[in-house]
Amino acid sequence: MCVLFLHAYNFSLLAKSLNLLSMDNLLLSVSDYEGEARKKLSQHDWGYFAAGAVGGETIKENCEAFKRWRFRPRNLKNVSRVNCATEVIGSKVPFPICIAPTAFHRLCAPEGEFCTARAAESIGVGMAVSLWSNKTMEEIATEVPNCIKWCQLQLTKNRIVTEHFVRRAEQNGFKGFIVTIDEPVFRNRDHRYEDGRPFNFDTSIRSRNIEQSTKIVEPDQSAFAAFQSWMNGSVEWDSIDWLKEITDLPVVVKGILTAEMAIKAVEHKVDGIIVSNHGGRILDSTFATIDVLPEVVKAVNGRVDVYFDGGIRKGTDVAKAIALRAKAVFVGRPIIWGLACRGEEGVRNVLEILKNEFIFTMQFLGVSTIEELQTTPDIVVHETRYFSKL
Repeated sequence: MCVLFLHAYNFSLLAKSLNLLSMDNLLLSVSDYEGEARKKLSQHDWGYFAAGAVGGETIKENCEAFKRWRFRPRNLKNVSRVNCATEVIGSKVPFPICIAPTAFHRLCAPEGEFCTARAAESIGVGMAVSLWSNKTMEEIATEVPNCIKWCQLQLTKNRIVTEHFVRRAEQNGFKGFIVTIDEPVFRNRDHRYEDGRPFNFDTSIRSRNIEQSTKIVEPDQSAFAAFQSWMNGSVEWDSIDWLKEITDLPVVVKGILTAEMAIKAVEHKVDGIIVSNHGGRILDSTFATIDVLPEVVKAVNGRVDVYFDGGIRKGTDVAKAIALRAKAVFVGRPIIWGLACRGEEGVRNVLEILKNEFIFTMQFLGVSTIEELQTTPDIVVHETRYFSKL
């Protein structure tokens, strides 16, 4: 009887130990969060966030390309104190990692964008609120008033709706606009799961944010149907000029991949550029964003700030983008994975993981400031360039 009791007691201790070693406590990297999120989300919801365009080449290459950029560290430097604070679209942040615009956060957590915004607010970084967010701009501003927020826009032929969006953002304390320019037409059918099967989005999922503006001109039509009809490929650079005329807030364009496009953006007096290929969701077979970043930075030549997104999964990825002269990076899918696993806490943990890995990388490279990381010659080089010298 006593032996049975001891066995039961030991089993209880073992169960408690196993509970302490649950998956939540083993989420130590972004890849850990990715694996757990895949288990927690439904096949459809995972497919929506993970899907890439056509063959999925670009979505994979965004991550793989980082491996071909190599560090050349400087040792025996005083790196006991690291300062990685910077400014993103006019707002000061403690480290150069912010949240990219991603739609439909309620697929991951009941409170959706509230959780994401609270996490961003708690550590002082910025969040780009998607046009297709489940929560409205007004709700987010009321619920999380001190979060640094930027409003994502997609320009269409319907300027009435765009201006309505602009006024709502201005009235609710948003700090600027991130304009996605790489999706001129509404295209969803060629997204695919990782195994090659086509993915079709469930259009019954609602975005109350965009509905609030589309209903002023199309009260009886769904936001999806309205936007699909307005995104007909007719928008040109004069729409950026018009947007700059109707607002005093900064206008940043997202979706630049070439020197030619970067120069065009500067000519139209944008306030910033985000080097991005839409996470591989729109046009397949583009170059990875980390590979085109140097070209864009060189073309801009300091005239506007250059930001970066695409394939960030580790603090070393952040360090490589910053070393190649991006002012900050925007992170999309990893935020979604954190949200799906642990809500607000998961988003905060993902940001903290990337921040801590970034700081350690700076220390191991022998630099203590972002300026030093960006001005130390050849601290990051492409492997082809290095091996060609041997």
